[in-house]
Amino acid sequence: MKRTIVFFLGIILFYSCQKEPKEVSEIEVLEEEQPKIIEEFGFVLNDYKVIKDTIRKGESFGEILDRHHIDYPKIYKIAAAARDTFDIRRLRAGKPYTILAKNDSTELAQVFIYQPNLVEYLIVDFTDSIQTKFGRKEVKIVEKSATGIIESSLSEAIERQNLNYILALEMSDIYAWTIDFYHLQKGDNFKLIYEEKYINDTISVGVGNIKAAYFSHKDNPIYAFNFITDSTKNINDYYDENAKTLRRQFLKSPIKFSRISSRYNLRRRIKYYGNKVRAHRGTDFAANVGTPILSTANGTVTESRYKGGNGNYVKVKHNSTYSTQYLHMKKRAVKKGDYVKQGDVIGYVGMTGNTAGPHVCYRFWKNGSQVDPFKQKLPSADPIKENLKEDYFAYIAPLKSQIDSIPTSFLEKAVIRNVSP
Repeated sequence: MKRTIVFFLGIILFYSCQKEPKEVSEIEVLEEEQPKIIEEFGFVLNDYKVIKDTIRKGESFGEILDRHHIDYPKIYKIAAAARDTFDIRRLRAGKPYTILAKNDSTELAQVFIYQPNLVEYLIVDFTDSIQTKFGRKEVKIVEKSATGIIESSLSEAIERQNLNYILALEMSDIYAWTIDFYHLQKGDNFKLIYEEKYINDTISVGVGNIKAAYFSHKDNPIYAFNFITDSTKNINDYYDENAKTLRRQFLKSPIKFSRISSRYNLRRRIKYYGNKVRAHRGTDFAANVGTPILSTANGTVTESRYKGGNGNYVKVKHNSTYSTQYLHMKKRAVKKGDYVKQGDVIGYVGMTGNTAGPHVCYRFWKNGSQVDPFKQKLPSADPIKENLKEDYFAYIAPLKSQIDSIPTSFLEKAVIRNVSP
């Protein structure tokens, strides 16, 4: 009997051992979420304690590093090593900086990054050896189109459309030789295709090129297309739809966005002198003290001095026929013998000499005599070369079609493209 029981127990044990083991419950393994890698200025910020601040008034480079646990002997070494790249005494109050410090209890500064503007930055890395270099953030260019209608002035039309004011200055340069911006008429209108620069896709860092423009003045449409005429030297200029240059040999005004307070008048009477006739052989442009005065054409400075009623003045000889003179300056920016280009700043509006208010008296000389510049038929600048015209017309065709399709009411479009920093 006992043998029988043992036999059956053996069989039971045998088969129980052959059964598949119970499945082990799967244990759900949760992957640890990895921190997001943050990179800026060429550094992985996760590796540091990041301190962002702005330069305070009167604050020095040494004070900043001292506050972040760098001793003065090392500060002197860092400042001396950085001198060839950047003079750290030129740190400007209000500009942002970043300290990358050790991510431990010491919080010892390792890197100093200074941002003089929104695009450029200076890195002073003293982790081991001392290294300094400049960097630039990636800039994206957004192509935009916009229009405006003149009610009172170009600047007012730009402001009304919430456009960048620099566009008004750029347009005044483009059309400086073809449109009198002191006598715009209500209803004049413009269209633009231009570039605006952005960092981080949202922060505007200024206006780029105006690729094409259209300005209807006194019902006279004037196109302007920016075209590179020498790719080696990167020389470009603006031409109309017939490949004619918009540039003239002389600017209409030595000051941007000023007003004429007194014109050339040989029979002008002045109360101050007993209402006697005192010829005015210049054109007065009123402007605030300190406003830049521009040379209206290329030439050589023949006089730069102070003299009697003229006050501080500059005279520029442009060629054997024409010279121009600029009186009553607060300060002269050029000296005798300097060569200046059209649009170069040669001085600043003031009240020196005989003057009742801040302005520049602009005098125009032709063959040694002072004449009214607004009554002269002045020559144009060099036209586009014949061998470039075919390329020019092919280049402007899509731009002209695009600008013609823009209605004369505010419109803005944007197409983003990357530009290497």
